[in-house]
Amino acid sequence: MSMLRSRLLFIATLAAAAAAQAEPAAPSWKQLTAAAPARQLEWAARYEHGEGVKRDFDRAIELYCAAARRGAVEAQYQLGWLYANGRGVARDDALAAAWFRLAAQQGDAPSRRMLELLRGVRARPAACVGQAGATALVARALPRLDPGTSPERRQVVEWVYALAPQYQLDPELVLAVIAAESNFQTQANSPKNAMGLMQLIPETAERFGVEDAFDPQQNLRGGMAYLRWLLAFFQGDVQLALAGYNAGENAVERYRGIPPYPETQAYVARITQAYGKTTHPPVAAVVAPSPLVALVANPAPR
Repeated sequence: MSMLRSRLLFIATLAAAAAAQAEPAAPSWKQLTAAAPARQLEWAARYEHGEGVKRDFDRAIELYCAAARRGAVEAQYQLGWLYANGRGVARDDALAAAWFRLAAQQGDAPSRRMLELLRGVRARPAACVGQAGATALVARALPRLDPGTSPERRQVVEWVYALAPQYQLDPELVLAVIAAESNFQTQANSPKNAMGLMQLIPETAERFGVEDAFDPQQNLRGGMAYLRWLLAFFQGDVQLALAGYNAGENAVERYRGIPPYPETQAYVARITQAYGKTTHPPVAAVVAPSPLVALVANPAPR
């Protein structure tokens, strides 16, 4: 009996060792939140199904959302499916329709079919709401939001996280722009008549269909639409896009790079440092690329 127990223990030990060898070690949460969308999708599915990690629907949704806001169609579809079926979250057909619509806009046929089933449901802005609720998810996604963060600022952060996926924008970049532009003040008004959270001048507000620039959600939509336009124009070059946001895209093209204005150069440096990246994932081709992008990538020989 003793020998049998020893053999069984030996076999169990081998099996456990083999399983541990077969199962990759879970990356840190910090690594996952900064990972490529494909990696985020892989681990979102693991957290959803409890494969190699403890099942955690909130973490699954956070990772699906991180990939979805960077344009990953599979993540957008999966979020729609989770909300449509109430898997690990409260069923929410309006939220499901919002995510399916984003994927369908990128040509995803299964999402179009799901929208047919949800015909008549009025979609609301795509948001990431888990078992913990939107506020808790945002707090987990942004550790710098300490308990002393004002309700007004927290509300702006939640709006950004809800709206940014619709423009294929990284919310971290949007938040960095807001911090530099208005310090999260919805009624900010500069001497140059730049208004609201993202400091839209009247011409930009009109260009992107903003009727009331002091309405925070209208302002965010207009500012995000312009930021997406700039990222499409400058092909994901964050510094050129930021320079365009501050000084106008024509100035960036005229100087073939960041204009030599002290304000613009300080603005670009400050936001780039806060964001921590100089490139942004691809966004929809809402405008033809600027010829400047090719010049920056392939400078003429001297």
